[in-house]
Amino acid sequence: MDLSISDLRRDYTRQSLQETEVNPNPFNQFQTWFEQALLAQLPEPNAMTLATATPDGKPSARMVLLKNFDQRGFVFYTNYQSYKAQDLTINPQAALVFWWAELERQVRIQGKVEQVSAQESDEYYYSRPLNSRLGAWASNQSQVVESREILELRLQELKTKYDNQEVPRPPHWGGFRIIPTTIEFWQGQPSRLHDRLNYRRRDDGTWFIERLSP
Repeated sequence: MDLSISDLRRDYTRQSLQETEVNPNPFNQFQTWFEQALLAQLPEPNAMTLATATPDGKPSARMVLLKNFDQRGFVFYTNYQSYKAQDLTINPQAALVFWWAELERQVRIQGKVEQVSAQESDEYYYSRPLNSRLGAWASNQSQVVESREILELRLQELKTKYDNQEVPRPPHWGGFRIIPTTIEFWQGQPSRLHDRLNYRRRDDGTWFIERLSP
């Protein structure tokens, strides 16, 4: 390869981000940016990096899909026996990152985590395609499996078991909500002087905006 990794760079020039232009409510600002990502037809605009840590500080990160957000926080679903769920149960703090490269935008979210209600988990679970519901039973997420064939056999057995029946939500499957304490909106700018507006939650639940150096 002739090009060195250290030589890979691009200048960001699409837009700026000014305090006078953003919504004072970070959830409403996120809604605006998310809708723009949808309009731009970005691939999986709801894909986000989820970072967790063990109590002794060992970090871990992976991609998950945002499935809902409102004024309470940002929700994703998983197996409660997975490594990320174990991290969050013991150390209920997390960070999220959305990267929308085509728009030269990033959103970083940090906050505490709680499980969503059983009703919320049920509503989302029963909205999923049949094979996704069966997959929640078939996979012991994060655990070693001998082969792909074993997974496919489990899925086929479940299809037979629940033929013409409702597939119940597994008790080990449900949602988590990240309740933000900070939400940062990043807009790429020329010369690496990027725009970074950070919303921080006050003790009374209101938000204030501060500009961060790039």
